[in-house]
Amino acid sequence: MADQARAKRLAKRIAQIVASALEHEIKDPRLGNVTITDARVTGDLRDATVYYTVLGERLDESPDFAGAAAALESARGVLRTKVGEGTGVRYTPSLTFVPDQLPHDARHIDDLLAKARDADAEVARLATGAQPAGEPDPYRVKDDDDD
Repeated sequence: MADQARAKRLAKRIAQIVASALEHEIKDPRLGNVTITDARVTGDLRDATVYYTVLGERLDESPDFAGAAAALESARGVLRTKVGEGTGVRYTPSLTFVPDQLPHDARHIDDLLAKARDADAEVARLATGAQPAGEPDPYRVKDDDDD
């Protein structure tokens, strides 16, 4: 088993090599909006999982995840060869491509924060001009006459 630091360095290098190859060497148009976000390597350095996300060209357009997944599958052998050439390790890890859930989770958190802001604004709107229930000063104050 390799140490964790070596696995992290190799994963970082694999992410750089794959991203560079997608940008400069692989000519599939379905990979034009693919961004490599992370890579993880198993402890024995035999398998690498590469995380990617697909960005839409316009804000109103949904990204083509199926096309990007198919293009990455078809380019897997070429990318593994590039990783083997670029890393110089004895055994080139097999590559697995997984869509990254981070953008989806970030959108979900943004939606939850927007709901919380709306709820806070509603509470603030209801609180303006509200009167306390009961006496204005509910705490008893000692009179000097009672001494």
